[in-house]
Amino acid sequence: MSDREYHGKEEEKEAEKDEKTWDEKWRRDPLSAAVWAIILIWAGVALLAENIGLLARFERLDIWGLIFIGAGVIMFLEVVIRLLVPSYRRPVGGTLVFAVVLVGLGLNNLFGWELTWPLILIAIGVGILLRGFLRGI
Repeated sequence: MSDREYHGKEEEKEAEKDEKTWDEKWRRDPLSAAVWAIILIWAGVALLAENIGLLARFERLDIWGLIFIGAGVIMFLEVVIRLLVPSYRRPVGGTLVFAVVLVGLGLNNLFGWELTWPLILIAIGVGILLRGFLRGI
């Protein structure tokens, strides 16, 4: 076996080690999978409530706005848990931006884009500032 073949087989073995099954990823980060499951459950409960008429008296809030707001709040909770629990700690910047956008999409029906988009931009800017300040601490 040549040296090149030997190193090629070594690289293949390393690549196989790096590939993780779903079960391994779940054990490593169950929070992310749980958050997405809760978002799907929230969407299903909201759609069911809409279909059986429980949300009829809330005329200004449509069902997709409610789903987006709920999903954004759930994502915010994920960010808080990741910041507070050391075993789940990992970068949260992207999740935070995504949560702000989801809540903004939901609030659009209540307040309109004229107010919603500036608030989204302000929230993202404040998040970036806080991240910069907290990094120095």
